[in-house]
Amino acid sequence: MRGCRRAPLRVAVLLSGGVDSSVALRLLHAAGTAAPPSTSRSGSRFQNFWSECPWDDDLKYAQAVCDKIDVPLEVVHLSDEYWNHVVSHIINEYRNGRTPNPDVLCNTRIKFGAFLEAIENLGFDYIASGHYAHVVHPSVQNVEGSSELQLSKDKVKDQTYFLSHLSQPQLRRLLFPLGCITKDEVRSLAAQMDLPNQSRKDSQGICFLGKVKFSEFVERNIGEMEGVLIEAETGDYLGTHRGFWFYTIGQRQGLRLPGGPWYVVEKDVKNNVVFVSRNYYSLDKRRRTFRVGSLNWFGNFGPTNNEQLKCKVRHSPEFHDCTVTNEQTGENGDVLLVHLSEDDQGLAAGQFAAFYRDATCLGSGIILDSWDEMSFPVCAKALETARMEDKSKLGKPVRIVNLEHMVKPEPERVKVA
Repeated sequence: MRGCRRAPLRVAVLLSGGVDSSVALRLLHAAGTAAPPSTSRSGSRFQNFWSECPWDDDLKYAQAVCDKIDVPLEVVHLSDEYWNHVVSHIINEYRNGRTPNPDVLCNTRIKFGAFLEAIENLGFDYIASGHYAHVVHPSVQNVEGSSELQLSKDKVKDQTYFLSHLSQPQLRRLLFPLGCITKDEVRSLAAQMDLPNQSRKDSQGICFLGKVKFSEFVERNIGEMEGVLIEAETGDYLGTHRGFWFYTIGQRQGLRLPGGPWYVVEKDVKNNVVFVSRNYYSLDKRRRTFRVGSLNWFGNFGPTNNEQLKCKVRHSPEFHDCTVTNEQTGENGDVLLVHLSEDDQGLAAGQFAAFYRDATCLGSGIILDSWDEMSFPVCAKALETARMEDKSKLGKPVRIVNLEHMVKPEPERVKVA
């Protein structure tokens, strides 16, 4: 009937205890949404492994924010789901030499996956969070239309990269109240609202680890296995490492080699060998072509062949201009060949590449192992050394020459007439 007023939307708000989700809650509360906020405690399982757990403080702040506007807080326990669908997958990917993105996995499988399933029958219209992103939903009349994920107003804090692998059914259920304001505006609103966490620092690092270093987590769950470090260009044996899973392409920390900087350029997972180089950024070794699998598009169809788009290969305000070509392989299904307009040295198998048409995020895929001819060149001697079964025959590591202390020949003097 025309005279009937529509009931207020019921929105389940994911509350982390941080300032972003707290401001999102207050904005929705002011708009008249009638739903209690929730916090998903996905880290409680790790109390079995680590003495310091960050969830107690998060829950305290979340409760204080709710008490201030007199709304109940409901805790949804998803620790088992988080372990089974995120952490176990991360461990397995590192064992196979790939570098996964925990934030993308958490969004697709937990925050907007297991959490949505847990509240599916509770009558909520939408789920909201404090992500910096913007969702444009189709009109009520356009029931077959697709929702679009768009860049937020704050291009530095924008989190569409982390949300790029959601499905269309997931996206249709989401609201992001902070998509149209900046981080500075959020801080200002938090102060105006007198939120108890208005000055709380943003969380950093991987959410489930808290104060634990990632290397400690890897050591505890995968262990150590000594392998060798080999210079990619010469095949020289330079030293040992703790296991290839501690290293990712482009990494320079933790190699403990003199005369650097040294960078990880390739890994031989089968033989537990890490190839390194001091020439990672030289012009003849730049990377700008890679393949992407496990494709996920928000619309019915992905980009067209040879379409020019923008892409992100990591969470950053920076974009690459790129050209994409659709391929199909028996092993990986549909694959996208991506050619960047400029070089990027940080491409790592297992990471996500998100694609954009103007301000709209089309979706994303996972960067594959296959680099074809664009892989960092590893010499034949290095490959042969990596395949040696008995690495003890290598003897002692070679003495590394510090390039800064090498004697350079004096330039030839030119007589001026």
